[in-house]
Amino acid sequence: MIPRNEYLENLISFRDKQLIKVVTGIRRCGKSTLFELYQDYLLKNDVKPEQIIAFNLEDGDWAEIENSKDLYELVKARLLPDRMNYVFLDEVQRVTDFQKAVDSLFIKKNCDVYITGSNAYLLSGELATLLSGRYVEIKMLPLSFKEYVSAFPPDSNIDRLYQDYIHNGSFPYTLELKRQKDIRQYLDGLYDSIVLKDIVARRRFPDLAMLQSVVRFLFDNIGNLCSTKKIADTMTAAGRKITVHTVESYLTALTDSFIFYRVGRYDVKGKQYLKTGDKYYAADMGLRYNALGTKKADAGHILENIVYLELLRRGYEVHIGKVGAAEIDFIAIGPEGEEYYQVAYTVMDADGKTLQRELAPLDAISDHNPKFLLTMDHGPLVSHNGIKQLNALDWLLK
Repeated sequence: MIPRNEYLENLISFRDKQLIKVVTGIRRCGKSTLFELYQDYLLKNDVKPEQIIAFNLEDGDWAEIENSKDLYELVKARLLPDRMNYVFLDEVQRVTDFQKAVDSLFIKKNCDVYITGSNAYLLSGELATLLSGRYVEIKMLPLSFKEYVSAFPPDSNIDRLYQDYIHNGSFPYTLELKRQKDIRQYLDGLYDSIVLKDIVARRRFPDLAMLQSVVRFLFDNIGNLCSTKKIADTMTAAGRKITVHTVESYLTALTDSFIFYRVGRYDVKGKQYLKTGDKYYAADMGLRYNALGTKKADAGHILENIVYLELLRRGYEVHIGKVGAAEIDFIAIGPEGEEYYQVAYTVMDADGKTLQRELAPLDAISDHNPKFLLTMDHGPLVSHNGIKQLNALDWLLK
């Protein structure tokens, strides 16, 4: 079991605090395992087994729990009156009006409540309204490259592991599978679960084939500017007529299920958010490979996707940057201010034009916030007029 230390430390820091701990993230990213790790921690720190009340609500054993009253009564019957009770409700969105049960448990002085969900709907409706200011969200992603590498011997070839990481995907269970055939079947099943359970069943979209076409379009255009009109026009030109409104509904559903992340643009000089020109990045590259097959991929955009997810893991708010007519791959906003990132697979061409092109947007920024150029090129640390050029894999493993 790969330790998910950053997420575990988050849960530990909020232990016994009067807040509902909500762990969100794409299916099979490790939320249930995180709960197991945290429960092990509790047992090693003066908590008795009977104080831990845990239900995975997608488990068939609890299929009879259909509404909030059923859920509340089930948990209530197990509560110890004179001890703190640690209540874990995994995939709680399966239960109708679950937020009522969660609220009833939350107000009890001897309940520390933890819930997970695989859809942003969990926090987009009544729960957010009912519990405003009384919950903390921990956003979970599949394995980082550093976590992935930790599963292999220390002398493993890092470049080879990176290729496996983007080809096989970052879901923890793929590390248990040795054959490519088994990994592909697992990812097929996972993709179907996300699309059919989290999107089609909840949103009642009538045209599954059209939704899958939009998914493939997004996987094929990670790192490219994508408007709803561009997607609608592309689908229509391919003989599948679709309205802009329908595309927007699909995009919302796909981002709600955490299979894609929508990233907006920010004008560095004007210090304002722009309403047009979003980009989409995927939660996992293995799913992308499964959707598109052996179609040649843009290695630079895949690396860009990996860097974006890593910035999210490190707690940054991330935007696409605009400086005049130039574009900066990422503006990462953290507690200490802004940082700027350009990502290129390589800048090692003979005439140096690629390097100049990648540095130009960063040079156009007049402030003194940290600036980085991340590439797959190997070599010593280089600084270009204050812009640090780093090897991307070294940065990911930092």
